[in-house]
Amino acid sequence: TKEFLKAHAVISRSWLMAQIEKKGKREQASAVEAAVATDPDEIIRWYDREDHTLFDVCADDHCQRYQGITRVCSPTVATVIEETWGEVLTHAGEICDARFSKCCGGVTEAFESCWEPTHHPYLAVLRDHTDTALPDLTREEEAERWIRTRPAAFCHTEEQRILRQVWNGYDQETTDFYRWQVAYTQEELSALVERKGGLGLGTIQALIPVERGGSGRIIRLRMVGDKRTVTVGKELEIRRLLSESHLYSSAFVVDRETDDAGQTRFVLTGAGWGHGVGLCQIGAAVMGDSGYDYRAILGHYFPGAEIERRYE
Repeated sequence: TKEFLKAHAVISRSWLMAQIEKKGKREQASAVEAAVATDPDEIIRWYDREDHTLFDVCADDHCQRYQGITRVCSPTVATVIEETWGEVLTHAGEICDARFSKCCGGVTEAFESCWEPTHHPYLAVLRDHTDTALPDLTREEEAERWIRTRPAAFCHTEEQRILRQVWNGYDQETTDFYRWQVAYTQEELSALVERKGGLGLGTIQALIPVERGGSGRIIRLRMVGDKRTVTVGKELEIRRLLSESHLYSSAFVVDRETDDAGQTRFVLTGAGWGHGVGLCQIGAAVMGDSGYDYRAILGHYFPGAEIERRYE
């Protein structure tokens, strides 16, 4: 809908301008916090600190998959850009680092759970629904109950008419984004993690959540092998190690199963698609289709932020 696209125009503009400002501040700083925090048994990595040197942002998960103005694909997109010209989200006078992902899975995540340890009040944990009640998903039993069920949420939809507003054609092949499952044999999982991470774990015996964010996304995951045990994080690093590309999200629970032949496999049951911080694209599209205007959509996903025209 037009209102969804207007909301996205504002946050895409805000996010890009915020990254340019952030890069300038870092270039002036005398020291920059490392993007990788490691000890022999723990590897915690986030990606915003790995700044580009020749350009401001890239078009992959590292940088929100921003595709640039050459991807304007309809007259409506051009119209909403014009109608929101110069509008950005601000908080306390600064342009918001307005993040977005495909599907939050029913709850958005806090910024610091996925990236640098900086708190942004407008990038908060919140229920993607008119009912704002939310269990404490940092607790393992609550996270497991939430992920194994399908609570009502704006982003809980299979309506192709709405999904086509959000995704490229190839993404529309995916229908199990709100709740999903991925299974690996023990051998497949062990080989995958070694190929992607080179951690020397040997045969993986267990995947144990150590810390979860407010959406249930795992921030730190203990990987137990028969040769070594390592704790890894944050969410994108976990997703990278557990998939040939990227696992849908780090909001998952793990079942270790053994069949009658004695073969072990790990089944990951998960929620959502992406990091879950900020605007949930599918949820926002549903809101727009339900009659919410772009200001209401932005007010829902970025509490406390304001829309401000920064240029004419």
